[in-house]
Amino acid sequence: MIRDVEHEQDFELLVQRSHRTPVFLLKHSTRCPISGAAWREYQRFGEAQPSAELWRLLVIESSPLSARVANTTGVRHQSPQILLFSGGQVVWHASHWSITEEAMADALNGAALV
Repeated sequence: MIRDVEHEQDFELLVQRSHRTPVFLLKHSTRCPISGAAWREYQRFGEAQPSAELWRLLVIESSPLSARVANTTGVRHQSPQILLFSGGQVVWHASHWSITEEAMADALNGAALV
């Protein structure tokens, strides 16, 4: 299941949960075809990894929250963009065409070793 980050409390919960399990956050633009492709990869990844913790932030609809994520993590905003949190920190991120099911699986395997 992919959860939406709609409020600051959602983002705080996501970060807290990353202390127990790796958590992905997709920053998704509903107006961008590249983001649409990333969204499809994210959905396929979720189907292949049903136990993965997946979240989505709609950047146009939640622009101030998207900016807060960038400020909090220190990862410059891009869209589409994926962040992998582990232990409350971003341990991997990718953007645009680098967001693939394979890249996410590799990142998840690497985060499990941390």
